[in-house]
Amino acid sequence: MATYTVKEMFYTLQGEGAQAGRAAVFCRFAGCNLWTGREEDRATAVCKFCDTDFVGTDGVGGGKFKEAAALAQAIADTFRGDPSQGMPYVVFTGGEPTLQLDSALINAVHAQGFEIAIETNGTLPVPAGVDWICVSPKFGSELVQTTGHELKVVVPQVGQNLDALGQLAFDHYFVQAMDDADPVKKAQNMQVAIRTCLNKPRWRLSVQTHKVIGMP
Repeated sequence: MATYTVKEMFYTLQGEGAQAGRAAVFCRFAGCNLWTGREEDRATAVCKFCDTDFVGTDGVGGGKFKEAAALAQAIADTFRGDPSQGMPYVVFTGGEPTLQLDSALINAVHAQGFEIAIETNGTLPVPAGVDWICVSPKFGSELVQTTGHELKVVVPQVGQNLDALGQLAFDHYFVQAMDDADPVKKAQNMQVAIRTCLNKPRWRLSVQTHKVIGMP
């Protein structure tokens, strides 16, 4: 029986990509296979630009859940919308959610009436039953999940081949500017993303609107 380790869980609006603006429960799993989450390890990590705290279980709604049904119930309890006005939606993210998401949890969450999305780095296969697959590949890692609904590439990533990625079997293709604490670098990254979309019309711009509007 799996134990699920969750950093945080909250109700918000999806801020990025094709589902931007949609009400969702975010369930952020602790742990990742491309970075430990410790700043002292960032320079040697495969993914060096992560802007998310996924270490531990100390976030709002975080904790350890010994059964899939218990975590599914916690997700249902976090939802604040009217289910008669649209199917409840949960986004499993991280860290790297494929390290923990399994068929037992997928079945339990579906039983609660939720549509299930995942945001993954694509280095592990997404289990069957997930309704919306968003893959955000990181250069230097092996991309295993090469199909899905949404491909979201953070730019600039030196060495990332957008032309090759654009041939993969996804319904939507997005580029998103790499966040940066330095406002000058942040603005430069946004210009890279904008130019990419202008030059390669297959790709659309994803903006982190949750940061713009002040939501988690």
